[in-house]
Amino acid sequence: MARPDVLEAVKTAEQEADEIIAQAEDEREEMITDARREAEEIRDHADTEATELRAERLAAAREEIETETSAIREEGEAERETLAARAADREEEVIEDILDRFTEAVDAQT
Repeated sequence: MARPDVLEAVKTAEQEADEIIAQAEDEREEMITDARREAEEIRDHADTEATELRAERLAAAREEIETETSAIREEGEAERETLAARAADREEEVIEDILDRFTEAVDAQT
């Protein structure tokens, strides 16, 4: 091959190499853009899932608290009723005891 033909072949090969490099860089940029877009979609999806999960857990916790609160109130009400019944049962006894003490105190002063 003559020297001008060799130079022309080298120039052609360099142009082809430059085109391949440019195409590869374009593809790389496109892949990076796609990866960033996909990462953003994944983050958005994860944020949405996290928000939904947080809301579900909060609702469950509130329901559990309400259930526990109701149970505590019912227990307190039952205990109050028991104490009120015991107090009512002892009312006569307490009145008699107070009257006895009062009578003793009055007798002691006279």
